Amino acid sequence: MYEDKDVRVEKRETKEDRGLVASTFIKYTAYLVIFFGIIWFIISYLLPMIQ
Repeated sequence: MYEDKDVRVEKRETKEDRGLVASTFIKYTAYLVIFFGIIWFIISYLLPMIQ
């Protein structure tokens, strides 16, 4: 009477939250600016003091 059916349900989550992507981009951009600022400070001020 009843037929057994094999049913597969796929649930896919996509990470396309634009707010999350934008905040992550801003965060890593800030990290890069701070990193290059420290490198610039070392090259401009600390290396001439050593020589």
